[in-house]
Amino acid sequence: MREQWGTRAGFILAAVGSAVGLGNIWRFPATAYENGGGAFFIPYLFALLTAGIPLLIMEFTIGHKYRGSAPLSFSRMNKKAEWIGWWAVFVAFVISTYYSVIIAWAISYSIFSFNQAWGEDTEGFLFSEYLQYTDPGQFGSIVPGVLIPLIVVWAITLGVLFRGVKKGIEIANRIFIPALVIIFLIICIRAVTLPGAAEGLQAFFEPNFEAITSGGVWVAAYGQIFFSLSIAFAIMITYSSYLPKKSDVTNNAFITGFSNSSFELLAGIGVFAALGFMASQAGVPVQEVVAGGVGLAFVVFPQIISEFPALSGLFGFLFFASLVLAGLSSLISISETYVKGFSEKFGISRAKSVAFGGGLAALLSLMYATQGGLNILDAADYFINQFGVALVGLVEVVAIAWFLKQLTPLQQHANGISDIPLGRWWKVCLGVITPIVLGYMMFDLFRQNLMKQFDTDNGNYEGYSDLFIFSSGWMVAGIALVAGIIFSLIRWNKKTQLEELYDEEAK
Repeated sequence: MREQWGTRAGFILAAVGSAVGLGNIWRFPATAYENGGGAFFIPYLFALLTAGIPLLIMEFTIGHKYRGSAPLSFSRMNKKAEWIGWWAVFVAFVISTYYSVIIAWAISYSIFSFNQAWGEDTEGFLFSEYLQYTDPGQFGSIVPGVLIPLIVVWAITLGVLFRGVKKGIEIANRIFIPALVIIFLIICIRAVTLPGAAEGLQAFFEPNFEAITSGGVWVAAYGQIFFSLSIAFAIMITYSSYLPKKSDVTNNAFITGFSNSSFELLAGIGVFAALGFMASQAGVPVQEVVAGGVGLAFVVFPQIISEFPALSGLFGFLFFASLVLAGLSSLISISETYVKGFSEKFGISRAKSVAFGGGLAALLSLMYATQGGLNILDAADYFINQFGVALVGLVEVVAIAWFLKQLTPLQQHANGISDIPLGRWWKVCLGVITPIVLGYMMFDLFRQNLMKQFDTDNGNYEGYSDLFIFSSGWMVAGIALVAGIIFSLIRWNKKTQLEELYDEEAK
């Protein structure tokens, strides 16, 4: 008997928990600001409706129809497509190894917040004192300040996964997601009451309509939607495979998509209100303090917290606690993809699969907890996202729409169980719009990165050496693909083949 969600709300909270991650808080606000401010919401909404939600519907339907992890679902759809599912699983595996380390940083900083342990030089503290940064290409020793919270992160994640879908993942997300929303609402309310918050919000929302005439802005919108919704990670296929037979997949996809976007908007308000406060304190324009990614979370925000007029320790703790909650809900979903994939492929129990898959990921994550871990993390994250997640997404949608011609059967299945019927727009989005946009994104990424290999002026990504980029970037992305192909050649366990995990009509 296949595991199932206890309630529809449990599934939606888990799907939203997977979609809402670190990128919503530290990637979206800066992306929107740099691509037209308030005007960016036009291409963003268009991308959500023409790529984000259609892809969510497709993956929800695949998981629900074929009742398996991504590899098993693709295998049941067409045996020749199994490697796509495994490729996505191994991309998720790689991401889990370093994503866990960033959550560990956030745990440390939530404690540092109470006495502003980072001092006046927040950048120097992050690199020199906390991470004990060393040059690219060198591992150095394990950093105890990262190792201890990393152990906590994996203990929570693997503990939740051991308990299963209903008693573990669902209960965890019922706690994490409401807590995350409440905490971030508190952050936003406090941030918008700070001096200078209005200037920050004006910078965030002020529309630059000229920007949206640029193709790059539209590509940025599609990229943001694609990376923030956990599409092509094998997550949504796995999660939807635990849905009861009578489940409204279309409605669930709309709720998940708009919930994720709503949180991104909330994050933008909180972040830019705080940036406006920081700019007013420093007497500089808002654009001079705008940052994204690690720099925003672990350099700029500690500076903001230090300038707080009152209860700075509490505000700092809440901000980093929100990162921890967003990160944990996503890490649990990412790890579930390979836990279920290994369990079904080899016919082993969930406990053994968690111990093997999760244990191996936890062990590999130790290399990011070294003095040279930040450089490896930076390169691996860039290449596995761009040439892993995005490329898997392109291959997945092209294979299903163009080669396997599965859009009609999937549409019929979704329409048979959903209140919102899928019309021609869904096929046009997945068969034409999404492949064109993702195809252009991949072409441009390959062009830029391959040109850098021969351009002595620009050099490699972030100026890393050829050897480092190959070993920590290209090779990491390549290994995920090769591992996916190898695993697809291994025979399925007979127990998995004989299990009646889905109706005969779905075959």
